[in-house]
Amino acid sequence: MFRTKINFGLKRFPLKLRRFNSNSTSSPVKNAYLQKPIIFVGGALCGVIAMHFLGGQRVASSIQEEFKAADDVTIATAKHFAEKRKEDRSTLPLNELSSPQYASLDQIDTAVARIKSIVEVVSNDQAELDSHSDTYFNSHHPSPTERPRYIVYPKSTEEVSQVLKICHEFRIPVIPISGGSSLEGHFIPTRGGISLDMTGMNQIVNLNENDLDMTVQTGVGWETLADYLEPYRLMFGPDPGPGANIGGMCATNCSGTNASKYGECYKNILSLTVVLADGTIVKTRQRPKKSSAGYNLTSLFIGSEGTLGVITEATIKLHVKPAFETVAVVPFPKIELAAEAVNSILKHGIELNAMELMDDKMLKCVNESGGTTRKWTELPTLFFKIGGSNEAIINNLVAQLKGITAKYGNKEFLFATDSDEKEELWAARKVALWSTIDQGKLKNENIQLWTTDAAVPISRLPQFLKETKQDIDSHGLENTLVAHIGDGNAHSFILYDPSQRAIAEKVVDNMVRRAINFQGTCTGEHGIGLGKREFLLEELGDVPVDLMRKLKLSLDPLRILNPDKIFKIDPNEPAEYHN
Repeated sequence: MFRTKINFGLKRFPLKLRRFNSNSTSSPVKNAYLQKPIIFVGGALCGVIAMHFLGGQRVASSIQEEFKAADDVTIATAKHFAEKRKEDRSTLPLNELSSPQYASLDQIDTAVARIKSIVEVVSNDQAELDSHSDTYFNSHHPSPTERPRYIVYPKSTEEVSQVLKICHEFRIPVIPISGGSSLEGHFIPTRGGISLDMTGMNQIVNLNENDLDMTVQTGVGWETLADYLEPYRLMFGPDPGPGANIGGMCATNCSGTNASKYGECYKNILSLTVVLADGTIVKTRQRPKKSSAGYNLTSLFIGSEGTLGVITEATIKLHVKPAFETVAVVPFPKIELAAEAVNSILKHGIELNAMELMDDKMLKCVNESGGTTRKWTELPTLFFKIGGSNEAIINNLVAQLKGITAKYGNKEFLFATDSDEKEELWAARKVALWSTIDQGKLKNENIQLWTTDAAVPISRLPQFLKETKQDIDSHGLENTLVAHIGDGNAHSFILYDPSQRAIAEKVVDNMVRRAINFQGTCTGEHGIGLGKREFLLEELGDVPVDLMRKLKLSLDPLRILNPDKIFKIDPNEPAEYHN
């Protein structure tokens, strides 16, 4: 007998065997005797093989599970790093976002119960909800479901901060509104939520007369501000349409008729106090006229349309009113000749306080409405404000303007010789919009108004104005045209019956795209809102808009501040806003 071991790779099993020589003759008894250990050995071998086979299966299964787990970890890690790479990118394409999640109506009610302990006036009056969703002047109107749940009326920066902290906690959309005079659907509550009405924040904080600046709450109207500053012979540069408040003026970077001299809003704002989405209060800088201290946060919030923060106070730059000022009125046979005359005036280095254009149809409306005491020549007409420190300067500028405009075929040159005549000559510009509406209503009480703007380089203005007028006229729509022509910003007032909505939209689209093709902009001062989001993409392309979106989500990751304005924040938004 001998002892051997059978190795199955995992364990060794010793077995007793008799020596068996296949060449030897064995007796039946001997063979029978030997069969028992052979059967035993065979059975043992099969059992061992079976055990090891089953064990091997378990081991293999375990190994597979370990590999699968490792694969899952690898996939999860890869996804993590892919997401991390997206987060690390400098821009944010729309398709990399998921849809924002906002509070339910019950959650809003719960949050507002807390807000009522902070803010004195909170309303859900139906008429107020309607007025905080739309106006007659809006070019884009909300659907019946696009209404705020509540209107909150804060009176201080601290109250705004506390309100936003609660809204941030509950993911409640917040739509700031001040004068409500914007035109591109800026305050339409596309996601419901609350309308944050800033009109109660209407205090003048201080006036620094010697430094020519002042701080105001952003519910102050620019007309109220002008009246306040009149005794000091001071003024704020921008002068947009009636009803505009400082907050909205900053939010849209407006300008107005004084733009050619004083520029847009951002040139007239020294500092802002802003409340961020989570309630953090930020003062963007101190009040010197110049500073290179870090990022220009003031300019970041100007023109942001309430999507980055709620502006509660502004420190504004003031200007000394001109000691002497007159108004000149100069009609031309063609609108492009008026624009060419302006280009020549600017190239001569002549700086005027205001340079405005009204077309022939606009002056016809003014005449027919009886909005002024004077009857106007119904031709494309330039209106100038000419200022200086003494009368000699005024007279010299008037002489220069007469000479330049004569080269472009001016039909007459009127200028004021006293303050009453000055007011009379400028009155036509003041009543332009209302005269257009009045005349439209006389013909059709259901008439609708679409007011839009665009701006182009000054050298492209003659062709732009000519083609725009021809296009609108060819579509059979009543319209008038005005321009802050000193900085290339044109406005069209288009009157249409509700059945002509599609035609009105087409001519507006044509005007805006024409401006972009002329290396201009889709809006000079009205802002983007909902109405011009697609044109912002056409004007700038994807990358700048993706950068804006990245900035938006950096400051407002929950997307609660004035959602959907300027650019899309939801890849699953059902359709473009053209209502």
